[in-house]
Amino acid sequence: MYDLIIIGGGPSGINCAIEAQRSGLSYLLLEKGVLANSIYHFPTHMTFFSTSRRLEIADIPFISHGDKPTRAEALEYYRRLVQHFELNVRLYEPVETMEGTAAGTYRIRTGKGRYETQAVVVATGFYDTPRLLNVPGEERPKVTHYYTDPHPYVGQKVLVVGAANSACDAALELWTHGAEVTMAIREGEIYPGVKYWIRPNIENRIKEGSIRAYFHTTVEEIAAKSVRLQTPEGPLVLENDFVLAMTGYRPNFDFIRRLGIQIQDSERGALPCYQEDSLETNLSSVYLAGVICAGMDTSSLFIENTRDHAHRIIRHIMETKRVGSSY
Repeated sequence: MYDLIIIGGGPSGINCAIEAQRSGLSYLLLEKGVLANSIYHFPTHMTFFSTSRRLEIADIPFISHGDKPTRAEALEYYRRLVQHFELNVRLYEPVETMEGTAAGTYRIRTGKGRYETQAVVVATGFYDTPRLLNVPGEERPKVTHYYTDPHPYVGQKVLVVGAANSACDAALELWTHGAEVTMAIREGEIYPGVKYWIRPNIENRIKEGSIRAYFHTTVEEIAAKSVRLQTPEGPLVLENDFVLAMTGYRPNFDFIRRLGIQIQDSERGALPCYQEDSLETNLSSVYLAGVICAGMDTSSLFIENTRDHAHRIIRHIMETKRVGSSY
């Protein structure tokens, strides 16, 4: 029996584990993949938009060599947090089911074990579930929704779909390393929220013709050696070796629903149900933490503006729930 089980081993999950430990709660953190799994799958040479200081948690300094920390520095920071606090973390253990009991507790089953807990925090983020194009051929091996490294694409014809940060970062790095890059952009311009040091670069590469860009354009079909686009001038077929669909990501709503958490429609799109002050969901003693709270409005929450979630949740548990060794 645990006081708290945390699902998700990213920054928010780690933060919740530290707060639980500092409050004397027995806890277990379950992560389906590697530690900080979402950050691990970021592009290899990615640089954060936030400064390292704004990413710090638990009052532990985050030291980076530059003004903006890199993916590698972030992975080291979160690993050191787990080691420093000796957190109770189990990796490669995805949660399969969660069910309530008559006593008001929750039984959680994974592929490796079964656990019972007084409270649950869901901190699964949204990076594991890409927004699909839903076009014929998207299942081909040449198509990916994640970009990590430019080397496999050297000398290849690559279509990058999208115009936000991930798409622009990938397009520029691919072009720099010798790929022939084309962009298919649904809107009429590069996304206004692109990093301020990236946007002029990508716009200049498009203007000079180094990177071809088709605006107001969608992907219609992906074939083995080509792609078919729908442009303002009509259909266009391009030779193609790889497609990077940088179309964004969303929370795993199927998993959230399986846990019993309700999803509601809002002005911001689909949104998990939770209380703004405590972050408690429609299920008693089940909470959300981190960017998952934004639902489909994935650009509104980041690591830096969700760092208080852990404190709010643990405070609510300590003040209103029956937890601890006396339970």
